[in-house]
Amino acid sequence: MSQLTFGRAINAGLRKAMERDAKVVLMGEDIGKLGGVFRITDGLQKDFGAHRVIDTPLAESGIMGTAVGLAFRGYRPVVEIQFDGFIYPAFDQIVAQVAKLHYRTQGKVKMPITIRVPFGGGIGSPEHHSESPEAYFTHTSGLRVVSVSNPQDAYIMIQQAIASDDPVLYFEPKRRYHTKGEVDESIDLSTAPALGSARVVSSGSDVTLVAYGPLVATANDVALAAADEGISVEVIDLRSLSPIDFPPIEASVRKTGRLVVAHEASQTGGLGAELAASITERCFNYLEAAPVRVTGFDVPYPPSKLEKHHVPDLDRILDGIDRAMGRPNSLSGLTGQEGSSQS
Repeated sequence: MSQLTFGRAINAGLRKAMERDAKVVLMGEDIGKLGGVFRITDGLQKDFGAHRVIDTPLAESGIMGTAVGLAFRGYRPVVEIQFDGFIYPAFDQIVAQVAKLHYRTQGKVKMPITIRVPFGGGIGSPEHHSESPEAYFTHTSGLRVVSVSNPQDAYIMIQQAIASDDPVLYFEPKRRYHTKGEVDESIDLSTAPALGSARVVSSGSDVTLVAYGPLVATANDVALAAADEGISVEVIDLRSLSPIDFPPIEASVRKTGRLVVAHEASQTGGLGAELAASITERCFNYLEAAPVRVTGFDVPYPPSKLEKHHVPDLDRILDGIDRAMGRPNSLSGLTGQEGSSQS
């Protein structure tokens, strides 16, 4: 076991994938000599050369279009989108080309492209630097969408994404880059948990709490705090946002009878809505209460001085658990739609 930060775990996973397959090529803005704005690719250009770790122009659509051409020629491009909000110029390439070409060609063409997206808030940055755009892509058939929450998953899942013949959006919670954890670098891809699988982080019997990416660590803190109040919380790390691994969530909800979903993205049309609707359909007779969503608000990402009010924290998620349990609370009525432009 090695003690690695989240960022170094991704770096180690990229290095392993590049050593394994000479067709793996990294592309992105400032990822070469600089090592990326978060230094995730630090040292890779020096070790593998500028022909495999490519500094690109500031042109996300052009970067993705180049990745499509490389995939056609048998390469496995790994694209870094510098910040979450910079992905929108590449949106057309991703949803109209990358997601469709395998289906459009009846399987003749594969798009083994991995798109790394640092996402979420908590670092004091404004809009375009702190967004959570994952729902745009989970709504698009033909894409795999995953989000990692800890260094071990970061290390193994970046390798699995690169090895996949499907295009994968790999969402990295940037505020967790400096979090340290144990990483077993000897794990083989063939024996690791599947790329599309969810994980039960901690067992509980009263309420199921589903989170992903940056909020999994917060969910763990919530479970500890709730235990002090006599509430047993089962925490599930979704890991795969599309496709969703429903069986572990269903099994948990059949046991607890209650579901709380937490994510930083806005509430309306977010992944929490899909989870709430699907679990209601699949587990209706087991539910003791309506599913509860604890999310970011339906507003553009706020200035840094206000983000602590926008991003779900321990208190807001505990409030969601209280609502699911039917307990009175001080934040009752506060939802992700409060303060939206539709209010």
